[in-house]
Amino acid sequence: MDQKRYKRKIYLEDKPREVAKRELLAAFQLPAESEMISAGETLGRSTAEPIFARTSMPHYHASAMDGIAVFAEETYSAHEHEPLHLTLGDQFMYVDTGNAIPSRFNAVIMIENVNIIDDVTIEIIEPATPWQHIRPIGEDIVQEEMLFPQGHTLRPADIGVLLASQITIVPVIKKPVVAIIPTGNELVTADTTLSSGRIIEFNGTVFANFVKQWGGEPLLYNIVKDEPVRIKEALIRATETADIVVINAGSSAGSKDYTVHIIKEIGTVFTHGVAARPGKPVILGKVNGKIVVGVPGYPVSAYLALEWFVRPLVCEYLQIPEPKRQTLMVKLGRRIVSTMGAEDFVRMNIGYVDGQYIANPLTRAAGVTMSYVRADGMLVIPSDLIGYEQGETVEIELLRPLDEIKNAIVFNGSHDLTIDFLSAILKKEQHDMKIVSSHVGSMAGIMAIKKGEAHVAGIHLLDPFTLQYNIPYVKKLLAGMDVILYPFLKRKQGWMVPNGNPLKIEKTEDLIAQNVQYINRQKGAGTRILFDLLLKEAGFIPDQINGYQREMFSHLAVAAEVRGNENAVGLGIYPAAKAMDLSFVPVADEEYDLLMTRAFFESEKGQLLRNAIQSEAFKKEVERIGGYEVVEASVPIMQC
Repeated sequence: MDQKRYKRKIYLEDKPREVAKRELLAAFQLPAESEMISAGETLGRSTAEPIFARTSMPHYHASAMDGIAVFAEETYSAHEHEPLHLTLGDQFMYVDTGNAIPSRFNAVIMIENVNIIDDVTIEIIEPATPWQHIRPIGEDIVQEEMLFPQGHTLRPADIGVLLASQITIVPVIKKPVVAIIPTGNELVTADTTLSSGRIIEFNGTVFANFVKQWGGEPLLYNIVKDEPVRIKEALIRATETADIVVINAGSSAGSKDYTVHIIKEIGTVFTHGVAARPGKPVILGKVNGKIVVGVPGYPVSAYLALEWFVRPLVCEYLQIPEPKRQTLMVKLGRRIVSTMGAEDFVRMNIGYVDGQYIANPLTRAAGVTMSYVRADGMLVIPSDLIGYEQGETVEIELLRPLDEIKNAIVFNGSHDLTIDFLSAILKKEQHDMKIVSSHVGSMAGIMAIKKGEAHVAGIHLLDPFTLQYNIPYVKKLLAGMDVILYPFLKRKQGWMVPNGNPLKIEKTEDLIAQNVQYINRQKGAGTRILFDLLLKEAGFIPDQINGYQREMFSHLAVAAEVRGNENAVGLGIYPAAKAMDLSFVPVADEEYDLLMTRAFFESEKGQLLRNAIQSEAFKKEVERIGGYEVVEASVPIMQC
C-alpha cells in the first residue's frame, strides 16, 4: 500500500464529548453472549439471566441455639415457684445449633435456661413459646425465589447464596474481548536497551489492566509499525476475533497518523476529535460490525479517552451501569486558567488543612504519566468557562479514597529527594499516613503556610544581605504568625555537569566562558535565589546566561536535562547528580528547613513527622543517598 495515498489530515473535530459518546453507544449493537461457569469462579461477573433458588435454606426446621427441643404447649405451667420437670425422649431432646428439630417438637429452650437434674431429667422455670429459637424451612432462602436479577454483579456473599441454594453452575455474560493494538515505529518493549528516539511501549499493558478492572477480557497485540498495510491487517484481524478494538497512537494529524484514513477506508468513522483537553485526538468508528476506538499516544490523553469511550462499551455489553466516582468540594489553592470551547480535565492534589480541603493542580501536560499516578482527583472545567480563581470552591472527582486524602500531610515548597523517603517511612509505620508534596519552590511554600494551604513547607532561602538561611524570609513574610522553623537537613548545592565534567566547570565565570546551556530552577526556588546571588557576586546579569529563562521544577528535572546534553550545566543538590550519574562540583552548604505552624507542630501528625525524621531508618536512608546530614533532635527549634 502506498503511504503517499494517506495525506496528512490537519483538521480535527471539536465534537462535544457526550455527543460523541451517545453516537458511539447507539452504534454499538453487538448482542451480549453468555457462558456457564462454576459458581466459585463468578466473583465480579454479571448474571446473564435471573437466578432462582433450587432449594430452600434451611431446607428443614433447624435449631437456632444449643439447648433442648420441646413441645411448647407442655411447658406453659413452668414457673420459678413451680419448676417443671421433663423426661428425655418423651418430653424433650437435646439439640445443638443447626440440628434438625424432631418432628413432635416445636420450640427450643436455650441450654443456659435448663437445670439438669440427672441423665434423663431436666428442670425449667419458664415456659416456651411455639417456634422460639427455631429456624423454619426457607427462613433465609425459599426454593424457586429469585436470588439475583439479570445483570447483577456477583459479590463474595452472593456466591455463598448460590452454593447454599445448590446452584453450582451459573450463566454469566461473557467478558467482552477488547483487542489492544499499540502502533509506532519508535516503540520498543520494556526489556530493550534504550537509545535516542526509542520509547518503551507501556500503554498497551495499562489499557489491558483497565479493561480487566472494568470486567472485560483484554487481548494485547504486539507492536505494529507505522505502516498502513500492517495497521490495516491488524485492524481487520482484531475485528474478526474481538468485540471491541482499541488502537493506540496515530489518531492525531501527523504525517504518519494513518489510523483515521484506514478506518474510513475499511469501515466508518463517526468522530475524529472531541472538545476535551487532554484527549482531543480520538477516533470513533466501526469496522466489520465492531467498534474501533483510536486513542492518542500520550498516556494521560489515552487513559482519559479509554475511560470516556471504552469503559461505557464494556459496561453496555455487561448490562451494568457505569461506575461513578465520589466527588468532593474543595478550595482551590491556585488559579486555574482554561480555554472556552472544550472541557478541561485537570489532575489535582488534595490536602486537608485546618478543617478544609485544599486542591492544587499538577502538570497538565498530556505525556506526564506521573501526574495521573500522583493525582488525588480530577477537576473537570466545563467548556463554557475560562477557569477558576484561587480560593474558589469547586467539585472534584476523587481518584483516591477520601480517608487516604484526609490523613495525608500536605507538603509544599522546595523539592528534595528525601521527602519521598520520609513519606515511605510514615506509610510503613502508620499505614494510613503519607506525605503529599507539591514542588513549587521555597517562596511559594512560605505563602502556602501563610494562606493555610499546607501543613509543612520545605525552604532553603539564602538572604543576600545577611547571608543567613530562611529566618529573615520567615520573619518578614510571616510576621505575627505563630510558626515553627524546624531544622531538617544540611545539604550540598553545586554544579551538576555531564559525567567527567568535559567543560571543566569550576566557578560561575566558567558558565559564560564556555557558553553553556544553563538549566535553571523556577522563580522563588531557593536554588534560583542562590544562583542569582552567585551571578551578582561574579559581576554578571541573567541575560548573559544562555538558557536562564528555561525553568525546571525539581532538582531531578534539572539533572535529567543535564544528562541529555553534553553542553548543559545546572545548579542543584548532590543526590540529584548522583541519581543521574552526573559529576558534581560543590558550591555551597545550605540549610534546608521545615516551616510549619505551631498548631501543626504540636499536633499528633506533627509529632509523628518529627519521629520519622529522627528515626534510624530515615537517617540510614539519607546516609545511603549521600550529600546530606540530618540535623539531630538536640538542635534547638527556632520559633519565629
